[in-house]
Amino acid sequence: MDRFVEMEAFNAVVDSGSFVKAADHLGSSKAAISRYISDLEARLGVRLLHRTTRKLSLTDEGQVFFLRSKELLLELNNAELEITSRNVTASGLIRINAPVTFGIKHLSPLWAQFLTNYPEVKLDITLADLVVDLVEEGYDIAIRIATLPSSTLISKRLGSTRLILCASPQYLKKYGTPQHPAELAQHSTISYSYFSTKDEWYFDGPEGKVSVKTNPRIHSNNGDTCRAAALEGLGIILQPSFLINEDIQAGALIELMPEYRSIELGIYAVYASRKHLAPKIRALIDFLAENIR
Repeated sequence: MDRFVEMEAFNAVVDSGSFVKAADHLGSSKAAISRYISDLEARLGVRLLHRTTRKLSLTDEGQVFFLRSKELLLELNNAELEITSRNVTASGLIRINAPVTFGIKHLSPLWAQFLTNYPEVKLDITLADLVVDLVEEGYDIAIRIATLPSSTLISKRLGSTRLILCASPQYLKKYGTPQHPAELAQHSTISYSYFSTKDEWYFDGPEGKVSVKTNPRIHSNNGDTCRAAALEGLGIILQPSFLINEDIQAGALIELMPEYRSIELGIYAVYASRKHLAPKIRALIDFLAENIR
């Protein structure tokens, strides 16, 4: 017999002063309540109640057990109420993983508003471009920028970004402006180490799909480093629009061969399971979808 059921029956009898009233309160029968108390006393090896036809009273041992078991039942009830309330209200800690540059440029300005909207939520944010294992490393949610998210995870598309080929005016003045992707093999390029296609860059142009094997002068696992090198005239980069759009608008970088479009990447919120999704996670996903869109 479940110990908490026995304790609940015992407490109901003591509080009501009657087996019948305890049975009514718990939606059970008098015989069942009597059996719970007898099983409890047999397991503990002590008598907890003095029983007469007219009155019930606690033994010394019963008094001690009543006070302690009442505390336990109250703690159990509080624990259940806390979890139930969390299922209604967004609250608690959210551990988030996101790419470095996107996290700094586009997510960090959003956190103040999110925490204002959900004052009972706390955030633990880790920025890293390397893809992490959400379950193994204990993250609730990750932001991924990819052609397709992992099939082992649940994902929601938040937006998209396009890879843009560009270089600084000083580089193009010194080395010339390539007119076809094949010419990139003879140019100084700056490559992002975590590209799934590595140093092979893909484009879709007037004659269809085109690829070129580049020979990078610089490799980096950080998009900001690639951008900084390009701004200094060290080579051509292929980087997402969210990183270099402002540079292109300012003329610090020049888009190359716009008729040859490169890969479009989706921006996804990914998480381990759709089942029993906590309100705090659902609130974050909805918030990001609204603000990144």
